[in-house]
Amino acid sequence: MSGNFISIHGLSFISLVLLPHKKKKSRSMATSSSNRAPPPGEFTTLKQEHRYQMEIKKSKFIAIAAPLFDDSSALTFLSQVRQTRASHNCWAYKVGDQYRSNDDGEPSGTAGKPIYSAIESSGLDRVMVVVIRYFGGIKLGTGGLVRAYGGVASECLRSAPTCLVKSKIPMGLEVTYDLLGVLYHQLQHFQVEDIEQNYDTGKDDTTMVTFKVDFDRAEDLEETVRTNCSQDIVFYKR
Repeated sequence: MSGNFISIHGLSFISLVLLPHKKKKSRSMATSSSNRAPPPGEFTTLKQEHRYQMEIKKSKFIAIAAPLFDDSSALTFLSQVRQTRASHNCWAYKVGDQYRSNDDGEPSGTAGKPIYSAIESSGLDRVMVVVIRYFGGIKLGTGGLVRAYGGVASECLRSAPTCLVKSKIPMGLEVTYDLLGVLYHQLQHFQVEDIEQNYDTGKDDTTMVTFKVDFDRAEDLEETVRTNCSQDIVFYKR
């Protein structure tokens, strides 16, 4: 299946499937973060930036969602889309196990958390949603704010085009010249990419072969190559 390639944290990724869908208070911050990087594999994210607008009791809510491939770019995206004349610019994002949310002056827990809950419920990853509010003069109350921010974020994500992203991990192995033909046949079967050879291994009649393979096929490739070439082959992963 063909698609467009992107790079995240040194790994190559291919977009495989498009799935179209349908007076300030002090800033409060709800934060939970893990030091673990998102595991390689596959995930669904937004194909591109998407906007959705809704009016609730004369307040205008504008949701802006976009793919976010690392948490360090979150504030950059926020600075690009925030509207300084708005009453509030509330937001949340999720990157693997890392997430943050911000109420931007709304009562604590009424904006950022509902936006994050919408992201969680959508099943999307590496996504940020900013919900901008222009106050219309009618107070919504705590429950109303939760429903408004969560609802507009959910509708924005529901109507946004998404894509399945699958990672390709770099691998390498040393193999003797007489097994190169068999090896290349197996690599072709697993549709590996970026194959390179390095003959400077310091061993007679041996070359290092490096390539990239779909994360979820790496173990099967190892087993198949060892079965057809040699059980002594050692694989290197980066």
